Amino acid sequence: MASRIPGADEFTSRPLPRAELLRQISPALSLHQVDDAGEVDALTYEVVRHRLWAITQEMGETLRRMSGSHVVTESNDFNFSICDELGEQVQVGTYNIGLIGSMDLAIVWTLRNRSDNPGIAEGDMFLCNDPWIGGGLHQNDAAILAPIFHEGKLFGWTTAIAHQVDLGGPRPGSFSPSAQDVFGEAVPTPPLKVVRGGVLQRDVADAWVRRSRLPHLVGLDLRAKIAANKNAAEQILRLIAKYGADTVKIVMRRMMDDAERRLRAKLETLPDGTWTAVGYQEQSQTGDRGLHAIKVAMTKEADRLVFDFRGTAGQTGIINCPYPGLRAGIVFTMLPLLAGDIPWAAGGLMRCFEIITDEDTITNASFPAAVGKGPFGPAWGAGNLVAEVLARMLDAEPDHRGDVQSICNGTTDLCVVSGVDERGGGAKGFVSPVFDVMAGGYGAQVHYDGVDTGGRLIIPSARAPDVEMTEYLYPLVALWRREQTDSGGPGRQRGGMSGSVCYVQHPAQTGTMSLVVSGTGKVANQNVGLAGGYPGNSQLDLVVRGIDTPQLARTATIPAGLDELGGETEVLPCEGESTLGVGDALYLHWQAGGGYGDPLLRPAGQVGEDVRQARVSVRAARDVYGVVLDEDGEVDPAATDETREKLRHRRASDAGLSGTRLTPIGAPDLTTARRLDDNLAVVESPSPSPSSSSPDGGTVVCVHCGTWIGPMAGGAFVTGLARRDSPPAEAGPHIWPDPGEYVDAEIVFRQLFCPGCLTAVHSRVVPVDHPLPADEYRSWT
Repeated sequence: MASRIPGADEFTSRPLPRAELLRQISPALSLHQVDDAGEVDALTYEVVRHRLWAITQEMGETLRRMSGSHVVTESNDFNFSICDELGEQVQVGTYNIGLIGSMDLAIVWTLRNRSDNPGIAEGDMFLCNDPWIGGGLHQNDAAILAPIFHEGKLFGWTTAIAHQVDLGGPRPGSFSPSAQDVFGEAVPTPPLKVVRGGVLQRDVADAWVRRSRLPHLVGLDLRAKIAANKNAAEQILRLIAKYGADTVKIVMRRMMDDAERRLRAKLETLPDGTWTAVGYQEQSQTGDRGLHAIKVAMTKEADRLVFDFRGTAGQTGIINCPYPGLRAGIVFTMLPLLAGDIPWAAGGLMRCFEIITDEDTITNASFPAAVGKGPFGPAWGAGNLVAEVLARMLDAEPDHRGDVQSICNGTTDLCVVSGVDERGGGAKGFVSPVFDVMAGGYGAQVHYDGVDTGGRLIIPSARAPDVEMTEYLYPLVALWRREQTDSGGPGRQRGGMSGSVCYVQHPAQTGTMSLVVSGTGKVANQNVGLAGGYPGNSQLDLVVRGIDTPQLARTATIPAGLDELGGETEVLPCEGESTLGVGDALYLHWQAGGGYGDPLLRPAGQVGEDVRQARVSVRAARDVYGVVLDEDGEVDPAATDETREKLRHRRASDAGLSGTRLTPIGAPDLTTARRLDDNLAVVESPSPSPSSSSPDGGTVVCVHCGTWIGPMAGGAFVTGLARRDSPPAEAGPHIWPDPGEYVDAEIVFRQLFCPGCLTAVHSRVVPVDHPLPADEYRSWT
């Protein structure tokens, strides 16, 4: 029989109905299945459920103890899952949630394409790093998929996945900002049988590590993931021996069914409607100066969500992710934001949403697009937009306003440093991403400030590595790593601060190191605020050339800031490469959380305390929050009231309302109103002004001053808001003032205000042609 040559479209994975998947699995593979009507008692259910949860956590400890990579040991950039026989995820770990967002798709592909040839048998494991199949969101994410057999039947699967520092390709770290397609990056590998009958296949393992500049680390991680799966399988089989295979499987089914039921019940309590959002990826590759839009419209109806990404920019450069990456972006946002109080039986939670997307776009890229930036580019960007629309839906329901959160740190700041380590008289090559950037700021909530340098929403167990460990492993010396004043997004509740780090080469170094950088959010902020809250800081990467005291030679003091380094500053691009010489310093400032609510509404005493704690500068306190401090650092009430009044009048003037008398902020009676967010509500009674009334959908009013703004229907009230477009620096000292450094588009700080009291209801740094937010409220009931 002639050999079949698969086309590129066959190396893709999508969810399949259970019955259709069963038809595509080889009849030679016997599956363990149970009647969905089976039951177990409550005590057995809880014992088995908690044991499955514990097994995933123990998988993490196994990997961490065996791995030699600081990606795993220091930063927890890995995860695990336990799945049923068809790949539905019963339990996932609390590490990098994005990495398990597509593991079920990889198992589905393996069942469809490997059950016949080479077969799936007891003791086998499969290695995969193909983003189109789902074994990782980009090629650096390598997964081991391990079937579990009981009495000759496929009972379930475990998966272990971790980021690998280097898997080949033209650039150290396997990230190539100038790649034209996937062939200019690390090679994606569809599922290969790396363990057969319990024996590691040396030929496959050798081929796997041969591609890497760091074969010893990749080899250790391969064996660590195999060991984690093996240990998990042994424990699951012991669980089966104690309670019986059918009982354990019934518990697994019920875990997913319970998670689905609880999420659907929560959705039933939320308003139906459609919410939209638009975000941007900056610079698709080296040399590009464009902005590339991601669009989402989320429709919630009854107990189901639909995420529609049609209209997103076409695939281009390296800022692409295939369908599994888009799905992962939704999953790593939904689990903490909507299912924080629900056990993470992800298979059940994923039943509650549907994805609509165009082909050949940056969030659903077709082979052979370059996809190296998939996880921290379009997948994360899509997740930010999902977080935004979920927050606005939650904000509209009083019982769920406590779950609202502005966007957390927006994205990662990738910088890969590589070169030769000359310490100790040796010469050993090294490759190291700078993982200090894990310490991102969390977004503000309705009632609380964001957590300063709290980590990452999508990696609940994320850690920034110990600086001393970084200095021990690599020939770098940290001048500082600290929380950065003013970085958190201003608001009635302040976004959590981010940090900055500054490295120089170790004094023993004599050569030049290579830098590969990739970062979004340098112009159009990813860490947006909500309800008028300002975005968090712009991401910023610099190299300072020719510093006054290269490598700290004969220094009595360590520089405490960029202004003390001397030298010439080079602003690094969003996507590009550079170098770090012996007389240079590398500075990275990653993203904080967005604010919530108008910063002019923040209590002055809280702003004063922010200044005392170095969270906010005196300048930002005055210019952004309108709070004036006296010589002793205490709030000056009279000067503060006067400054805030002046700032509101300036808003009126800039919005074309010069001379308008401001409506006093008070406590209007809105007991019968339906709240939209911190600033707006909908009332059903007729407006005093016929032009503001709406016979269908109610009328939007300001909750601070009672001003009637306009009809709710179709978001028409947005045209009644005052608007101003100003330079980005007007958002505060934490915003990069010169967008022309990165892109050609005109960028503005756009704000919409209540026309009565001039309270900010919408604040974004966006391209000037960014759509007005009328569609954000086009359907809400």
